[in-house]
Amino acid sequence: MTTFEIVLEISKGLLTPTIGAVGVYIAWQQQKSNQLRLKLDRYDRRLAIYVEVKKILSIIARDAAVSTEELLKFISSVAEADFLFGPEISQYVDEIYRRGLNLWRRNTEYKERAQARSAQYDHDKVVSEMNRELEWLTEQFEPAKQRFRKYLDISD
Repeated sequence: MTTFEIVLEISKGLLTPTIGAVGVYIAWQQQKSNQLRLKLDRYDRRLAIYVEVKKILSIIARDAAVSTEELLKFISSVAEADFLFGPEISQYVDEIYRRGLNLWRRNTEYKERAQARSAQYDHDKVVSEMNRELEWLTEQFEPAKQRFRKYLDISD
């Protein structure tokens, strides 16, 4: 048996394990790629919720009011928050919605008072609650960023 034939036999023996190793490497790379794609998809969905939070806060800051249509659009657009974040974000989103609804209710009460006076209407209370909710909501830009940061930070 010549040297060439020996090398040929050894190469034949190593061919199957080499093909197997390449196949394992490709599968491992595909798994890493799929995990990265999943992370990116989750990031995009989380970012969309953060954008909706900033959007509703911007509307409130701009108008010092919010409509029920805007609030309903907001709460439906952030419905996935329960599944994409920890409970603190879901609670925070619910609080924004609840305070926005209270602001809308007080604004409506305030506007209706101008049309018809009601004996049960307490102007000072309504204005105080409107201001309290408006102040809290307009101060949420930085707290929102801080709350979402741990879920959206890609500086790894």
